[in-house]
Amino acid sequence: MKRIGVTGHRSIPQEVHGHVLEGLRAALCGHEGSLEALSSLAVGADQLFADLALAHGAELTAVIPSGDYEAGFADEAELRRYRALKARATREVRLDFPHSTDEAYYAAGAYIADHCDRLLAVWDGRPARGLGGTGDIVTYARGLGRPVTVIWREGVERG
Repeated sequence: MKRIGVTGHRSIPQEVHGHVLEGLRAALCGHEGSLEALSSLAVGADQLFADLALAHGAELTAVIPSGDYEAGFADEAELRRYRALKARATREVRLDFPHSTDEAYYAAGAYIADHCDRLLAVWDGRPARGLGGTGDIVTYARGLGRPVTVIWREGVERG
């Protein structure tokens, strides 16, 4: 079974949204055989990837950074979407962090990088805004020698 993980921005500007969806779809369609998709199910890139992976018949592994992860969703709609995706996951990996800290987010991203064959990064190429951000996870995965596919439209920065 091939394992594809995701890291990416929570905020995806409208002008790059279609490009990101197209890139994620292409990555999911470009393989043979069964597929496991690893995601922390955060708003933005993680959830887009999880939705598309499930639609392509992949088994979803939800990597939950902390015990209070749900408290970080901004509103009821975001929380419902997260819970709906988590309910469709084949597996759930819950890390031992009691609270959603930068260290917990970094550990979740590192777990995904450690356990995937390929990492998709919905990333504008800029440094992470805090420990565990997309740039940090891309650097970590590349340090492992993991193939990383960056999906973004050049010249567009996230908000």
